[in-house]
Amino acid sequence: MAEGLDRHSRRTASIHYLLPDPEEEEERRLAAVRRFDTLDTLPDPILDLIATSAADLLAAPVAAISVVDRNRIWFKARHGLDLHHTSHAPGLCASAIMHRTPLMLPDALQDSRAKSNPLVTGDLGIRFYLGIPLRTQDGFNIGTLCVMDHKPRTATPKQIASLVNLASVVMDHLELVISKQSANGCL
Repeated sequence: MAEGLDRHSRRTASIHYLLPDPEEEEERRLAAVRRFDTLDTLPDPILDLIATSAADLLAAPVAAISVVDRNRIWFKARHGLDLHHTSHAPGLCASAIMHRTPLMLPDALQDSRAKSNPLVTGDLGIRFYLGIPLRTQDGFNIGTLCVMDHKPRTATPKQIASLVNLASVVMDHLELVISKQSANGCL
């Protein structure tokens, strides 16, 4: 019996549980962002339609499909939002990509991550934020499908589930676009 324990002890002692290096993981995530080649590109009518549908689903004035780069957030598609990009300020999309599940802020002014975000404190005056991470097939969150409102509120579980489905459609579309580009020798 002691011999079995010793073998088990030796075997488990050689296993190392290392957490990934956050900087290395961020570099891998940014490589995934670059792979999709969506920054500073022309509008995509399909993604614009999805953003409008997301806003309609929640009867909200603002929705966007964001791509989170190192220093900024690029709005690949937008509804009710005149900005093409904003700073990588904490609180909204940059916080949402840190999660595997949707991030809902019923009142962004009451959330320590978001209360200093320019979209919250500036002219847009965002209060409600719901961001669904856009996750690649290889496991990196490159952005969000997000819905915003000028007043505090919440979303129902059914609305959130519908947005999760729309986010899957966004990623399927983006994967299809890079697959076509690769097949045509554009990458």
